[in-house]
Amino acid sequence: MKLKDFYFDLPQELIAQEPALQRDSSRLLCMERASGRLTHRHFYNLADLLNEGDCLILNDSRVLPARLYGTKEGSGAAVEFVLLSQKGKDIWEALAGPGKKAKVGARFSFGEGLMFCEVIEILEGGNRLIRFEYQGSFFPLLEQVGQLPLPHYIHQMPEDKERYQTVYSKDIGSAAAPTAGLHFTDELLETLRAKGVGIGFVTLHVGLGTFRPVKAENIEEHLMHSEHYSLPKETAELISSTKKRGGRVIAVGTTSCRTLESVCAREGTICPSEGWTDIFIYPGYAFKVIDGLITNFHLPESTLIMLVSAFAGYEYTMQAYRAAVQEQYRFYSFGDAMFVG
Repeated sequence: MKLKDFYFDLPQELIAQEPALQRDSSRLLCMERASGRLTHRHFYNLADLLNEGDCLILNDSRVLPARLYGTKEGSGAAVEFVLLSQKGKDIWEALAGPGKKAKVGARFSFGEGLMFCEVIEILEGGNRLIRFEYQGSFFPLLEQVGQLPLPHYIHQMPEDKERYQTVYSKDIGSAAAPTAGLHFTDELLETLRAKGVGIGFVTLHVGLGTFRPVKAENIEEHLMHSEHYSLPKETAELISSTKKRGGRVIAVGTTSCRTLESVCAREGTICPSEGWTDIFIYPGYAFKVIDGLITNFHLPESTLIMLVSAFAGYEYTMQAYRAAVQEQYRFYSFGDAMFVG
């Protein structure tokens, strides 16, 4: 398929700049996967759409305060780093700008000396490997000196920074939030459990490759960045028992979907697994695990709308997006949600 096939016109005013007043008050566009029929609900109605014996699989990754503003030793020049992934103890791959000030051997200070780093290698493509030096524990210090890396289309961090984290976030490591999960509250999760809906967790650390634009005219030529995932034993057992009972496995977000489909492709079945995935799901892909998908509304011509199109069908997906624009749903990270089942 062509990249242009996934374009749609989105008015700027529909790009949500702040989260809904209450997490689960977001609107929810529901699509019947078999027919493409659309109905309009709210996220707090989710329990009405699920059956006893279904299960939800959520990504419990927590967003790193990955944006760091450093001062170069010697010159005092300001350089911004964005941490991408951990490569070893105290060694991270990062974006650096301006790059000309981040040469091999250059050292930088953060938080008036709370942390330091040294550029140890310039990778192909321009990313840097940096080694941190500090006294104490890395992640608590990072919370002090770093900032959450909001997507470029959100212009201001909400006053409550936890609104860019899911209520169940646990394993720190993402460069962006798994945004489909932002709509859940603790109360909604308890309501779902009380109904007999299983709740399971995977971890996929979202990389900034999520926002990397597709430039290939033929989408099959696009290469995905690798992201680290883990699927624990208890989640594998929940999925297996759900399937045996005839329940539905519903992925919350494209990251959970990619994790489940990656494990099945790699292992031949759903089982405990950990590794790296660069799976690219687009129309024509045969899904092996999921029966439903909860997701936000995505950028035109992005790999994420391609994944949704693969699951819901291309024509039905583009029809749903046109309806969402017409009905003035809120788009992107802080926007509304869509349920395909």
